[in-house]
Amino acid sequence: MNTQNGTLAIDVHNLNKHFGDRHVVNDVTLQVARGEIFGFLGPNGSGKTTSIRLMCGLLTPDSGSGTCLGYDIVRESAQIKRNVGYMTQRFSYWDDMTIRENLDFVARIYQMKNRKEKVDRALETLGLQTRAGQMTGALSGGWKQRLALAACMLHEPRLLLLDEPTAGVDPTARRDFWEELHRLAAQGISVLVSTHYMDEAERCHKLAYIAYGKLLAQGTAQQVIESQALATWAIHGERLTELSERLRNTPGVDQTVVFGSALHASGHDHAALEKAIRQATSGMSVHIEPIDTGLEDVFIYMMSRSTDNYAQPGKPS
Repeated sequence: MNTQNGTLAIDVHNLNKHFGDRHVVNDVTLQVARGEIFGFLGPNGSGKTTSIRLMCGLLTPDSGSGTCLGYDIVRESAQIKRNVGYMTQRFSYWDDMTIRENLDFVARIYQMKNRKEKVDRALETLGLQTRAGQMTGALSGGWKQRLALAACMLHEPRLLLLDEPTAGVDPTARRDFWEELHRLAAQGISVLVSTHYMDEAERCHKLAYIAYGKLLAQGTAQQVIESQALATWAIHGERLTELSERLRNTPGVDQTVVFGSALHASGHDHAALEKAIRQATSGMSVHIEPIDTGLEDVFIYMMSRSTDNYAQPGKPS
C-alpha cells in the first residue's frame, strides 16, 4: 500500500447530514490514506453512500469539516470532482452502443484531448480490446462492470468511489475486479467501496462499519473484530436451528447464527458462554469447539444492535 509519506486522501471530522427530520450521517470522523482501499459496511439505508458523498464534496454537510485530496470538501468541491471517479451500483451506460463508443462518449463529456489514445489505453488496461466492438447490451454483468470501471478511470482520477460495485456479479468476475482494485491502489489511487460481501471486506486495507448514520467501528478487519470482544464457539451436528432458538435466550449467549452445517454462538462473557453451550448440548450428538470470531459474526452482531433511524417513533423497526 502506497501512503505517500503518510499523507491522507481523506481527512474529515464530525460530518452531519439531515434529510428532513432524519439524521442520516451522525458525527462521522474518518481518515483514508493515499493508496488505501477503504471499505464501508452496514445495513441498507445506513448512510454508507451518503457518508462517501459527503467526504468527497458530492454533497454538502450540514456541519463538520475536512479535506479530500487536499481540497476543502465544502469550498473546493469542484476541484475534488475533477479528480474523482464514481461508479454507481446501477449500470448506467448505453446498451445500443459498443464498448468503444461508450468510452468515447464519456471522453467527449470530459472534453478530453487525445481521446482515441485515452480510450485505447482504457480498453487495454481493463482487458477490453477484444470486445471493443461488442454491443454493450449483450455483455454479461462482469464485462459491464469492467466497462464501468474503465469509464471511471478515463480521466485518470486520484480517488475512486464504488457503490456496491459487484452486486449481481459472479464470483470469478468479483475476484478479477478486486485484483484490479489492488493494482490501482498500488499506483497510489485511493478507493472507497461499499459492500455487503465479507470476503470483499476482508480484502480492504481498512473498514468502517456504519449503522443508521453512526460510525460504530473502524480499522483493519482484525481491529474491527477485536473491538467487539466477542468469543465464539462452533457447534456441528443435527437440529441446529432448534438449538439456536434455545441458546438465544440463555444467559451468556449474545448471538446465535447458523452458517451452513455449523451453528456459531457468540458472547462477551467467555466463561458464561462456554457454560451455556455445554449445558445446552449435554446429551446431544454434537461436536463443539471454540473458534476465532469472524468478521461476519461481528457484522451480524453490530447490525442486530443498531437502531433504524427511519423507524417511526414508538414503532418497531
